[in-house]
Amino acid sequence: MSSLYTLDTIFALASAPGRGGLQVIRLSGPAAGTTLASLTGRPLPPARRAMLARLRGADGEVFDQALVLWFPGPDSFTGEDVAELHLHGGRAVLAAATDALTAQGLRLAEPGEFSRRAFEAGKLDLTEAEAIADLVDAETAAQRRQALRQMEGALGALYDGWRHRLVRALAHLEADIDFPDEDLPQGVAPAVVPVLTGLIDEIGAHLADGHRGERLRDGFSIAILGAPNAGKSSLLNALARRDAAIVSATAGTTRDVIEVHLDLGGFPVLLADTAGLRDAADEIEREGIRRALARAEKADLKLLVLDCSTWNIDAGADATLALADGDSLVVLNKRDLCAQVPERVAGHPAIAVSATTGDGLAALLAALERTVADRLAPGAAPSLTRARHRQALEECRASLVRALGAGMPELAAEDARLAARALGRITGRVDVEDLLDVIFRDFCIGK
Repeated sequence: MSSLYTLDTIFALASAPGRGGLQVIRLSGPAAGTTLASLTGRPLPPARRAMLARLRGADGEVFDQALVLWFPGPDSFTGEDVAELHLHGGRAVLAAATDALTAQGLRLAEPGEFSRRAFEAGKLDLTEAEAIADLVDAETAAQRRQALRQMEGALGALYDGWRHRLVRALAHLEADIDFPDEDLPQGVAPAVVPVLTGLIDEIGAHLADGHRGERLRDGFSIAILGAPNAGKSSLLNALARRDAAIVSATAGTTRDVIEVHLDLGGFPVLLADTAGLRDAADEIEREGIRRALARAEKADLKLLVLDCSTWNIDAGADATLALADGDSLVVLNKRDLCAQVPERVAGHPAIAVSATTGDGLAALLAALERTVADRLAPGAAPSLTRARHRQALEECRASLVRALGAGMPELAAEDARLAARALGRITGRVDVEDLLDVIFRDFCIGK
């Protein structure tokens, strides 16, 4: 697979934009070496060794004194000649460096172009390339670990292993088709059956992971639900440790879904406050309640908040408890106003807290951490991390099931080929040109 830009030399800021002590500009392409030599006015430094040099623009003026590094291809990230400029992080320095590189004929890289070139040079597969983007975006320790494991090739190795077994089985099937009269061992086609059965079972188990990897990438969704004035917004603020939602004694203050991001035990959580559940007084509140119920349906966990002092007489509690299921946790708020705190509500275990005083919040956070960790903790095998992986694996498994039930070896072989192609699309082992723009367009510019 050849790059669309093999004759271009590209550059981009590889560090975060904005003022800082240091900024890194990366160059990749056939002119990277000559450009670096021109900027420093010196021979190229030894490979992978930092050199301190004064950098000059096209007018000969020094615009920075910086560390430069040289990574000759093919032993580089992209497989091409690569150079790095470790500049001081002022805007004037970056502007001068950009002008100097543009004057040398280099162009600004497109989003994900460095990683795409690395993929096209065979330096990494698509799962590893996607993991780079996940690692850059990781906000919690668990996200970092998952991305790093995938970037090191664990997921790609799993899928390549399945594809290798499938291709060998396909070779047996095609031998039956192409050489029916040859003196081949008896039972060639039946020998393929345990291979296909094993793959069907393994892929099925991989798919039945509760969307663990995807939830870890996107965040575990928790919806706070309850009647007006149950203290949902106060609880959100207490858990977030900031005033994210407006708190008022006026019922119906929260009309829309308010979200905050939390790090619970290293796992990413998206916590959502919702409108109070009751018979709405106006159209706007009815829409807020509709959105609350929609969020409840999609949430990974529902926090059902009841006013500890009134839950057993408040009609709104019935609407709240009607949402209780295996993915729910009952929270009795305002325990400071309660003389007696029940351990169970309508048959459900309850955690009593006071969002105002903070009493009980540690126990609630511990319960949430346990729940999230149980649902998102990685297994022995690497987890699925993207919807496109899941779709391709579902197609692969469906093709294997058809192959296993095919009455003719020609039909079985065709379904096995479709299954192998679906696996290959995940890692990029087959033609995936139509997928590349979609995969790499969401990368940051310097990757």
